[in-house]
Amino acid sequence: METTLFDRYGHPVAYIASDQENSIYLWSGHAVAYLVDEAVYGWNGHHLGWFVDGIVYDLSGRPVGYVRSKCPCATYAEPAKYAKYAKYAKYARYAPYARPALSTFPSDQPLDVFLRQGAVGQV
Repeated sequence: METTLFDRYGHPVAYIASDQENSIYLWSGHAVAYLVDEAVYGWNGHHLGWFVDGIVYDLSGRPVGYVRSKCPCATYAEPAKYAKYAKYAKYARYAPYARPALSTFPSDQPLDVFLRQGAVGQV
């Protein structure tokens, strides 16, 4: 079962695939990040943030994305997904940052921009 991630305006932006790596794909079909416990890592090995209780937080502890049940506004319908592109090899993971206090004040950074920070190749 895939889990859709919505931005703070309720638009579907990405989804978490139900594979062994908990890969996060943009709606375009590109794998850009993955989950390791609560940590969100980019495919490039950089620690991007955290996924805690259905909310994606940036490195400052501010929410960037949400699952449907946690989204602060009504969500839009999910369009058809593109086919998944072949994944690049993952880069070695950098050490995770210390987790800050988590905020309820949303991040200024859009979810797609946040996730593209972890992309490898052209996305």
